[in-house]
Amino acid sequence: MALNYPRLDNASGIWTMKEVEEAVKGGYWPVSGARAVFAGGQTPSFSNVIDYVTISVPGDAADFGDLSAARAYIGNSASSFTRGIWAGGSMSADPEQVNTIEYITIMTTGNVTDFGDLTATVYGGSCFSNSVRALLGGGVVDKINIDYWNMASLGNAADFGDLSVARYYSAATSSPTRGVWAGGFQPPNMQNVIDYVTIATTGNGADFGDLTSARISFSSCSSSTRGVFCGGSTPTFLNVIEYITIPSTGNTVDYGDLIVAKKEPGVASNSIRAVAAGGETPSFVNTIEYFSIPTGGTVTDFGDTTVARVSSGPLSNAHGGLNDGNQGVVDTT
Repeated sequence: MALNYPRLDNASGIWTMKEVEEAVKGGYWPVSGARAVFAGGQTPSFSNVIDYVTISVPGDAADFGDLSAARAYIGNSASSFTRGIWAGGSMSADPEQVNTIEYITIMTTGNVTDFGDLTATVYGGSCFSNSVRALLGGGVVDKINIDYWNMASLGNAADFGDLSVARYYSAATSSPTRGVWAGGFQPPNMQNVIDYVTIATTGNGADFGDLTSARISFSSCSSSTRGVFCGGSTPTFLNVIEYITIPSTGNTVDYGDLIVAKKEPGVASNSIRAVAAGGETPSFVNTIEYFSIPTGGTVTDFGDTTVARVSSGPLSNAHGGLNDGNQGVVDTT
């Protein structure tokens, strides 16, 4: 059932600061048309396909364009209000890892454009952003390094610092001020460690807390206060959805389940609604499901991607790192 609050697209006049504050705190400040975009992955061959959905409207994904080359393991994805960016990844199962950064303009469609390069070739890392900076941490080769770049200006990444625990196949998400990395693999052990940095500064990661279990190959999204982690492998496939409160520190809390256990789904959000696309169950699937970030609980079928795949790069132009007050969307469940 839809919430019957005033909305930017159905209310005339001027919003007072009090009304804006109440809408932000209540989670019903909207901007219509926010998109989730999913790029690359394995089908099981490596893919260059980019799909998108409108997060507030359940339905099947549509074709957006193509990456410059087929690649997977590009959870190294970040976005501002206008740009979606993918960095690094693998171009073959060998793997042939790359240092390329490329971007799209999210509210158009079309192929990627070159942005710059990472400080090293990276696949299996994980990335988050606010409206200004993107940070990429870890990876299969250099497991501890953090790169960063400013999304408004084309150019190469620079060194930010180091993770508190070396890892790859982790998950990462952010608020407008703080970013976190969780879980991952540091041979010979999977990790349950969560660490964080302040995005506007540079420096090393600090301990935040722990996941409910050590895992790899899961995905994440956020509101401006809540970071959410979905699925993964222990190596048993998981359906668990759990969250942290990003401005504080502490361990995750279990608050829901995916429809089926899976690893490597692509998860993106508009700060209120999260969509999880594809994954391995162990079959590769094209299903998209969604749930409410503030409440967790029941997960509902959303639609299908254009191709069944795993390890795609998900992003949106309305995630919690961009500030709910500008980009939240009413949850119509």
